[in-house]
Amino acid sequence: MTTYFARPVSATALKELRSADDAGRQMVPVTDEEGGSPLRCCLRHSAPGELIALVSYAPLRRWAAENGARPGAYDEQGPVFIHAEECAGPDRAALPFTNAHRTVRRYSAEGHILGGQLVEDANGFAGALQNAFDDPAVALVHVRAVEYGCFLYEVRRA
Repeated sequence: MTTYFARPVSATALKELRSADDAGRQMVPVTDEEGGSPLRCCLRHSAPGELIALVSYAPLRRWAAENGARPGAYDEQGPVFIHAEECAGPDRAALPFTNAHRTVRRYSAEGHILGGQLVEDANGFAGALQNAFDDPAVALVHVRAVEYGCFLYEVRRA
């Protein structure tokens, strides 16, 4: 079975988001008093006292711009947490944020949705990703939270 890796928000995108997010709003840093926010820059939960920001991010739009795709109505943006200042990025290879219901949403090379799969716990991720990438039409996968639909990270073929 193939091993898949989560892709954090790229360093280039993070630099842009820290200036103005994908909705054109300026970043507003806050101190995360409680911790536990899922950070998309380093793919871990925030620790109490860290300086973070909630920004609007359009992952499919950014991917499409790099790949000449036209997602049309599938282009969407939503809230993600990032460190307010540059961080070291992920420090592990394991798939993060797998402790709750997630969806594995599949996209074509044109940026159109090809379906998805509900994953109920960490044990289901390997099979869901294998199912997604068994389809040669799948170019990338987004892992999202079920409760709010938030983008968590992207997975591509190695």
